[in-house]
Amino acid sequence: MASEDTMVAALLREREGYAQLGLHDRVAEVDEQLRLRGVKPPVGEKTNPTKPSSRSTPPKGRRTRSTETA
Repeated sequence: MASEDTMVAALLREREGYAQLGLHDRVAEVDEQLRLRGVKPPVGEKTNPTKPSSRSTPPKGRRTRSTETA
């Protein structure tokens, strides 16, 4: 049964990623796989993507490298 739990956890992570990207058709496919495994898909979650973070800003808690001068 542990492998089934692992699969469900992986499907839920996959679903979250698709939802953040706005891939609603993929979300529906993952929901179908969850139902086949006896798990009710999450309902009412925000599936619209949020504003993507800029790649030029460092993640929170990290500092940018100082530029070296020669």
